[in-house]
Parts: sequence; C-alpha cells; structure tokens
Amino acid sequence: MKRQAPLFLSRPSRHRRMPDSTQALRVAALRLLTRRDHSRAELESKLAEQAESGEQLASVLERLQDERLLSDQRFASQRIVSRAKRYGNARLKQELRQQGVSDEDIVAALPEAGDEAERCRSVWARKFSRPPQTAEERAKQMRFLQYRGFSGDAIQQVFRRSNHGAEE
Repeated sequence: MKRQAPLFLSRPSRHRRMPDSTQALRVAALRLLTRRDHSRAELESKLAEQAESGEQLASVLERLQDERLLSDQRFASQRIVSRAKRYGNARLKQELRQQGVSDEDIVAALPEAGDEAERCRSVWARKFSRPPQTAEERAKQMRFLQYRGFSGDAIQQVFRRSNHGAEE
C-alpha cells in the first residue's frame, strides 16, 4: 500500500510541479514556520545554505508570502505582543529592525503593545520593591528602564507617580 504525503508536501493542483530541490527548500521553510513565525529576512538567512541559488530562494519565499504563510507584519505583531510586557518601544523597534522587518510593518504593529508608560510602571514595580531613596538609586532604576528600551517620558511618569505615592 502506497503512503500518501502529508498535505503540505502535496503539490497544489493550480501550480506547476516544482523541482525536487525547490520542493525540499519549501519543506525546510515550512518546518521552520510551523515552530513560529519568522521574518522574511530571518527565514532567508536560515535557508541560504540549502538553496541552490538566490533566485530559487526568492521564488520559494515569494510563493510562501503569496500563500500568506510568511508575513513580516504578522511576525512583527506577534513579536511585539510577546515581548511588550518586558520591553519599551525603542527596544521592540530595534529588535524588529535587526530581523529585517520594515519600518511600515513596525509602525503598524506597535500599537498592539499598549501604553508604554503603563508597561514601564509594571516592569519597574516587578524589579524594584520601593521608590528610590537616594539619587544613586534613582539613577540606577532609570538606567535599568532605559536599557529595557523605555522612553524618557515613560520613565519620568513612573517616577512622578512613585514620588506622589510616597508623599501620601
């Protein structure tokens, strides 16, 4: 009895048959994409060694994008949602740019992170048990939040709130 190939390996009826090396490259790409979303640039760098040519790789990636299996905008949205609880907008933007996501896709996905000042306050509250008592402590806490990619405005809001809470 002949075994059937899984659905994602069977060739679509409306497309012409791909050469075996292109099919193998597509399968490798799909294996990576089933674990998690990747940006196009990230997937391209992971598959570059397996491709016979740049044209072959580009055509496989184009086809995946046409089939909506590969999407930088979806990748950016998922990445921002998963990391927004720990990082500020500047850090999120930097990470996405490093992974080859366009500025337009980043700007479209960034609102999904929520209010940066609230996220900054949450990170600060988890890390530090009390408002800073000295200028050195305040500087240390501010550097921590800056390293996490929070804006100066968000950090200032956190410290204004913590000072108001301490005075009451």
